[in-house]
Amino acid sequence: METLLLMLGCGAAYLLAYHTYGRFLARRIFKLRVDARVPSHERRDGVDYVPTRKGIIFGHHFTSIAGTGPIVGPAIGIIWGWLPAILWVVFGSILMGAVHDFGALVVSLRNDGKSISEIAARYINPRVRFLFFVVVFLALLIIIAIFGLVIATVFSLYPESVIAVWLEIPIAIGLSYAIYKKNANVLLSTIIAVSLMYVGVGLGAWLEHIKPGLFLIPDLGKMPATGTWTIILLIYAWIASTLPVTTLLQPRDYINAWQLFIMMVILVLGVTVSAFVTDGFELSAPAINTKLDATVPPLLPMMFVTIACGAISGFHSLVAGGTSPKQISCEPDAQFVGYGSMLTEGMLAVLVILCVTAGFGLGHDGLTGSEAWYAKYKTWIGGQTLGDRLQPVVVGAANMMGSLGIPQGLGFAIMGVFISSFAGTTLDTAVRIQRYVVGELTEDLKVPVLGNRWTATTIAVITAALLAFTNTNEQGHLVFNASGKGALRLWPLFGTTNQLLAALALLVVTMYLKRKGGLKFLIAAIPCVIMLVLTSWSMVINLQTNYQAKKWPLVIVGGGVFLLAIWMTVETVVIFLTSRVIDADPLEELPLKPKDG
Repeated sequence: METLLLMLGCGAAYLLAYHTYGRFLARRIFKLRVDARVPSHERRDGVDYVPTRKGIIFGHHFTSIAGTGPIVGPAIGIIWGWLPAILWVVFGSILMGAVHDFGALVVSLRNDGKSISEIAARYINPRVRFLFFVVVFLALLIIIAIFGLVIATVFSLYPESVIAVWLEIPIAIGLSYAIYKKNANVLLSTIIAVSLMYVGVGLGAWLEHIKPGLFLIPDLGKMPATGTWTIILLIYAWIASTLPVTTLLQPRDYINAWQLFIMMVILVLGVTVSAFVTDGFELSAPAINTKLDATVPPLLPMMFVTIACGAISGFHSLVAGGTSPKQISCEPDAQFVGYGSMLTEGMLAVLVILCVTAGFGLGHDGLTGSEAWYAKYKTWIGGQTLGDRLQPVVVGAANMMGSLGIPQGLGFAIMGVFISSFAGTTLDTAVRIQRYVVGELTEDLKVPVLGNRWTATTIAVITAALLAFTNTNEQGHLVFNASGKGALRLWPLFGTTNQLLAALALLVVTMYLKRKGGLKFLIAAIPCVIMLVLTSWSMVINLQTNYQAKKWPLVIVGGGVFLLAIWMTVETVVIFLTSRVIDADPLEELPLKPKDG
């Protein structure tokens, strides 16, 4: 019963926060106006700038920021105990993550839909913009290079998910055609599209049952399956990121959002039913784990960079300053899209925590309860393979689905499609955002020919491919890596770089509010200082560890990013102490639009 009460308590906290603190931010801090000018109308081009219904853009934004982060992070971070994980996910998302996402979205909305990097030049100085660009480009480069491998790995773990994931593409295009070309009923079109997606899930599970491995790509000579999938997925990402956003990216993310809602409902029902009818359904993990071995890093500060997307994540600021502000049709929608999406992601992280404690404790490898949990978490699973990290979530979710009468094989298929689909939305969005970053940077460098959508997307994909398909040998020379796993050499940097990016985005939001006057800036400044301290602390620990292990690429790149962050922080503090009040933003300087828009 404690599991059910914990779930209900967390859900109630998120609902209360949205209607109190979220409303306070919208009305008193950012003062959102229904008649304000927004980029989707002012720069409407039918490709990137497209006014979109609130529900649809929520689906796109949420699935883009989520990815596998709120799944893998809590599955690893639970090793310190369920209480620290829950407290960080709930209070971190309400007071820090949602403020970060909402603030970045509003600032971009009021600055022509520009990225947070570009906006830094206006509210801090041009040098900071370039420093921010470097950190953002590196973070996106790692994400794009690694997520093809992530999806390929999920496909190999759950081959029943392959057909359903690829069938989402024609379904999404069909949904776009129905809504935007034929003006079809959105609700009916959504029901049909989501139903077809689940037909694909069932079809994949059935075909995998009668012919195992049917959809897996075999090793092609010297090209392993992961390398082949990485190439296919990067080609797909190039195509998806150059198409108009309403053709594929937006409707596919919208379908995936409904997949998430259904998944969350299934898990909520699983928790509820299991609490009443399943013996031994309890929190198998300790509240605070005191049986940690030497492989586990210290809770402070490492939990705060391990559990990122469920609490606060810098990648979210890239989406909030990338695709989403170009589609929001009126300012008040930003609360639902920015603040609401982060709270929804926090609730997903809560459900994942329950999967890897109570759900996993229902049984794995003949063990149940705390014995099953300790058998899995006796060592640090953060250093293990993706499959090892996902296993507690998938097994725990399937166990809880079993209480609803869902067969385990179908449960694995549902989770496989869920995880790979969300990884795919992150890949799609990351490539498009990297295209924006390249475009803004080339515009600043006065070489606009490199900034058109085809060239900029090509630069984004090729640089990621170079990282994915190269590695270093024992002599330190670059060599071809046919497996597509080259980005793994930099992946250990992503956790701290991602959280550092969150701190830097909060710096920009702080400066935006500071230059509006008053003490409003404190709602962003306090989380910013906390994240700067925690992330800097963790980066120093990682640099020391990598230096001792002689992992020179991680030392050089990580040290460089850390120095850039320090430089940017010092520049910002100087400007903070000398800045003046600025009443208007670029779009606010225009006449107000009519209220009927």
